Amino acid sequence: MSRAARTGLALYDRTARDAAATVITAYSTSFGLACRLLGPRVRGHVRSIYALVRVADEIVDGPAAEAGMDQAAEREVLDALEAETMAAIARGFSANLVVHAFALTARECGIGADQIAPFFASMRTDITQAAHDRASHDAYVYGSAEVVGLMCLQVFVNAGRAHPIAPDPALVDGARRLGAAFQDVNFLRDIEDDTAALGRDYLGDRNSTVRRAEVLARIDADLAAAAAVIPALPADSRRAVRLAHDLFAELAARLRRDSPPYTRVRVPDPVKALIAARAFSGRLSRSSPSRDSGESRVTTSSATDKDVPA
Repeated sequence: MSRAARTGLALYDRTARDAAATVITAYSTSFGLACRLLGPRVRGHVRSIYALVRVADEIVDGPAAEAGMDQAAEREVLDALEAETMAAIARGFSANLVVHAFALTARECGIGADQIAPFFASMRTDITQAAHDRASHDAYVYGSAEVVGLMCLQVFVNAGRAHPIAPDPALVDGARRLGAAFQDVNFLRDIEDDTAALGRDYLGDRNSTVRRAEVLARIDADLAAAAAVIPALPADSRRAVRLAHDLFAELAARLRRDSPPYTRVRVPDPVKALIAARAFSGRLSRSSPSRDSGESRVTTSSATDKDVPA
C-alpha cells in the first residue's frame, strides 16, 4: 500500500471524527445511547459538537486545575481553543483532532461565530464568576446550553446540503428552550457539587424552596415548548431528541420529589431503557404534550454534567 493511500485528508477527517466519538462516549453512556438513535447523516456531526463542548468544559471544571493550572492559565488555554476553532473553520484543518472534527461540521452545517463566541464567553464566566443573579444566569445558559442546541439544529437541518439554510424560527425557539431546560436540570442536580467542589452558585439563593420551585416550573415550561416542535424535526433526528427530552423530563420529576439534603438524582438503567424503547418506537411519553389536546403532563417517574444526563 502506498503512503498516499495510508494518509490523505479523507483519512484524517475520519480519524478526527473517531476521536470526537471516543471523547464523548467516555463521558456519558446516556449521550451515547441518544446518539445511536440519530441517523448516520447527522450522528457524527453531533458527536463532534459535543466533543468540543466537553473539552472546553474540562478546561474550566477541574481537570486543568488538577494538572496545576491557575485561573490565568485556564483562561489562556480556553482562549487558544476558541482561536484555534475559528481558525480551523476558516482554513479547513486543525492539528487538534477534536477541533478538526468540529470545524468539518461547522463548515458543512453553517455553524459560525454567532454561536461559537457566546459558548466560549460562558466558559470564561466559569473562571471569573462564582455567583449568578437572574440576568447573569440567563446569559450563561444562553452561551453554555442554548447555543449548543442551536448548533445541533444547524446539523439536523443542514447536514448533507450543498448550502446551509436558516432553520425555521419555531425550531430555533424549541432548540433554545430544550438547551435551557437541560442546563437548569443539571444546575439543580449538581447544586452540592458545584458549591463544594467548584464554589459556584448558578441559580442564586440556592437553598430557597421557593427558588427551587421557580426553576422546576421553568424547566417544565421549556420542556413542554420543546416537545411541541419535535415532530417538525427531520425524521433522522426526531427519536434522539425525543429520548434526550424524555430523560430530562424524568430527571425533572425526580428532582421535584427530592428533599434536603439534596443528592444527585439519577435515572435507573431499567427506567432509562424503557424511555429509550419508547423514543425508538416513536411513541409520545407521558411527559410530552399531547398533540391532540395540547395539554402537558409530567411523568411521575422521571428521566450532564452540564450537558448530558448520566
